[in-house]
Amino acid sequence: MKNLLSKGTANAKTAKNAIETYILYLMPHKRNSYGKNLCSNASKGCIYVCLVDAGLAAVYGSVNYARLQRTDYYLEKRQEFCDQLIKELTALNKKAQKKGGIIEIRLNGTSDLDFVAILKNRTGIDILSFSHLQFYDYTKNLAKLKRYIDSPKYIQTFSRSEINENDCIEALSLGANVSVVFSHKSPFPAQYLGTEVISGDVADDIMLKVSGKILGLKAKGTKAKNDTTGFVVR
Repeated sequence: MKNLLSKGTANAKTAKNAIETYILYLMPHKRNSYGKNLCSNASKGCIYVCLVDAGLAAVYGSVNYARLQRTDYYLEKRQEFCDQLIKELTALNKKAQKKGGIIEIRLNGTSDLDFVAILKNRTGIDILSFSHLQFYDYTKNLAKLKRYIDSPKYIQTFSRSEINENDCIEALSLGANVSVVFSHKSPFPAQYLGTEVISGDVADDIMLKVSGKILGLKAKGTKAKNDTTGFVVR
C-alpha cells in the first residue's frame, strides 16, 4: 500500500487537534478476511456501535474497503507492513525535527493492538525513542494501559464498555483518563464514577493535556444513538 498512515485532517475529531496528527486505520475486531481479532477486549456493545460504521466510513464504502486492504496487508505480510510503518514514522519524525516541533501519532484509530511491542519485535526499533513523535491511543486492554502508564511518549485513555467499569476504576486510580460514551440527547454529567467529566470531543488529543478525568464522548452514528446494550450511558 502507498501509505499506511492517514493525515488527521480527514477525521472530524482529529482535525480539531492543534498539532499535526496521523492515524493508522485498520478494521476492528474480526472484520477482516481471516477472522483475526484485532480488538481482544471488545465487548458486544463496543462491537455493535463501533465508529467504523459511523462518519465518512458509513457514507463511503471506499473508506472501509481501504481499511480492509490495510488490515489484510498487516495479517498477510506482517514484516513488510511493519517495515513500511517504521519507514513512514521515521519520515514523519524527520519532518517534525526539521520544523522544530512535534507530530502526534495514533496507531489504533479503529483497532487495539500493541504496536510499540509489535514493531520492536519485528524491526528492533523502539518507536518511543523517536524524539519528535508523540503517540496516543484509546484502549480497552488494561494490561496494555499498565504496560506504558509511566511513558510520557505513549499516552493511553482507557475506554469504558458495558462490562468493564471495575477496570475503569482501576485505570482512574493509576492516573489515566477514561473515555465514556454518553447519550447525544443530554449534557454531560458533572461526574461519573466519582470523577470529573470533561468533553473528550473538543479535540482527539485532549488526553495529552489532562489526566485522571472522564473524557465524555457523545454517541455518534445511528447504532450508538439507539444503543440498548449499555455501552452508551444514558
